[in-house]
Amino acid sequence: MRAYLASSIGVACTAALALPLAVYPGPAHARAERTAASSGSTQSLPLLPLVADGLDRGAVAPGGDAPAPAPADRGVAASRVRPFSLVGVVWDQPSADLHGRVQVRTRAVGGEWSPWRELVPYGDEGPDPDSPELRGVRAHGGTAPLWVGDSDGVQARVRPEGAAVTGGGAGAGADAGGGADAGGGAGVDAGGGAAADASADGGPGAGARSAALPSGLRLELIDPGEAPAPPPPDRAVLRALPAHPAPTAGGAAPGARPSAGPSWGPSRWSARPSLRPPRPSRPSVKPSWPSRWSAKPSPRPSGSSAKPLPYPSTHSTQPTPPPGAITPPPSALAEEAAKANAARYSAPRPSIVTRAGWGADEKIRETGHVYSKTVKVAFIHHTVTGNKYSCLQAPSVLRSIYRYHVKSLGWRDYGYNFTIDKCGKIYEGRSGGVTKAVRGAHTLGFNTNSMGVAVLGTFSAKKPPAKAVKAIAKLTAWKLGLFNRNPRGTTHLVSGGGNKYKKGANVKLHVIAGHRDGFATECPGKDLYKKLGSVRKTAARLQGR
Repeated sequence: MRAYLASSIGVACTAALALPLAVYPGPAHARAERTAASSGSTQSLPLLPLVADGLDRGAVAPGGDAPAPAPADRGVAASRVRPFSLVGVVWDQPSADLHGRVQVRTRAVGGEWSPWRELVPYGDEGPDPDSPELRGVRAHGGTAPLWVGDSDGVQARVRPEGAAVTGGGAGAGADAGGGADAGGGAGVDAGGGAAADASADGGPGAGARSAALPSGLRLELIDPGEAPAPPPPDRAVLRALPAHPAPTAGGAAPGARPSAGPSWGPSRWSARPSLRPPRPSRPSVKPSWPSRWSAKPSPRPSGSSAKPLPYPSTHSTQPTPPPGAITPPPSALAEEAAKANAARYSAPRPSIVTRAGWGADEKIRETGHVYSKTVKVAFIHHTVTGNKYSCLQAPSVLRSIYRYHVKSLGWRDYGYNFTIDKCGKIYEGRSGGVTKAVRGAHTLGFNTNSMGVAVLGTFSAKKPPAKAVKAIAKLTAWKLGLFNRNPRGTTHLVSGGGNKYKKGANVKLHVIAGHRDGFATECPGKDLYKKLGSVRKTAARLQGR
């Protein structure tokens, strides 16, 4: 996502974007979706044309009939809605770009109206262009969501690129009342001022031609629901225990530590049992094996053409292969050697709050999971949802983003594989297993063979907390170690298409990369991006490199 700070804009922008807002009568007219009360809800308010076809004509100054804009600015004002905590704007087609400026302001429950704040397009985060997840009938385009806290009133407006304010009567171009009513009114200008876009056909005082806005624009208001009862500690958090990747489709997950050594006996590798008579039993003397696998081959039996075998693991319970046994094929040896090397450069698993721990409603996502073959790159993001949340609120923020990704944007699940809050707590993101190569929806064009780690907040002009940066290093050291990746190294991924690399391009990337390395964006924000060098060093040290 672009790293624009969801910043306050204030009265100056109000004057610059002076336009009447469509009055939203109240919650009875909102298209709302709700499951159980504890699961949260989504309210969807259409963004209607302003000063077009007679809508809000009462806002036009007497005697000054402003020309209808083409295309129209769109907006909504709803001073009475059910409480919500996160906002975003969506539209029908995920492939459509929003060439315009989106602003919202909200009223805290029992409090005042916030300043106007901007929402930025989400075009650089999401499923890959050819993914069924993006091409499905449920998929929509949208902005990044913004966390606003407990609120019960909202105003929103969208102005197309190239739109200009024109003269249309006394006081045109400025709110007669000094902007939308801060007390929670409809947001309509008092009579005496008119604001309208220049007509594309060139009416009086017409400005630049406006870009078209995508169809189906609507404002999404997300209620995260009540926090669930905390599960038992052993289910809520994955403790720092030795990591063993679970098998994915097609075999065991790469990078797993070897446990018991392979069975070299005739029952596994030999085509037929040995015909030699058994030798007299001797007292077994356990050899002193190295602490880790050695590259030193075992001596070949006389007259044997067998290839040298690596030393077994210290955990091996299998006997030394008899002289007549057939050795495993080279591919098996290479696989065992790779596992041994991965075990050598491993890091402890950090504590991870599970989806049950932060209250993910498993009923709203699609069933099943999609996996990649491996994890080669960890892409670092920031969520651009703002920094005004407490660490106790982080689970609510995650539930809101999850609902926005699935219910509003139509994705199959939460987009990121992991999320980290400002206090350094790590949360499981997309379901499918924290040790597996789960394919997410986080870096457009590079979701295959990668994972997405998002820090909760906006770090374009604010330094990320040290605890969050340290948590990134711990998480990437552990997860990349499962797949034998050096955090200080580089690798290659094939682009699925984007604005920086064309589809099919073989792109060289850092193993720990910023979102901007794969897409023309400022994500993860310049202040977080600057920290990635130290993250790579720390993660490599944690792996023992």
